[in-house]
Amino acid sequence: MTMRQTLRNKIIQVCDKKIAAKGDNVGLSFYAFFANKNDDPELLMEAATWWIQTHKLDHFVKARIIKDMVNKGL
Repeated sequence: MTMRQTLRNKIIQVCDKKIAAKGDNVGLSFYAFFANKNDDPELLMEAATWWIQTHKLDHFVKARIIKDMVNKGL
């Protein structure tokens, strides 16, 4: 599954922000990339599919690992 560039950019931006605020070991879930309201269900499902089905990641993963995966195009 390929991820749209806007989602990739958003993930990297959120990861950078979380790492800057809480350090290199901060963990997050794919929900961190979305507001509390579900205003873009297709994008949310794209992130969930990438996180859960494609990569079988745990609920919380270190932000630096997610950023690295996205930067590598995984």
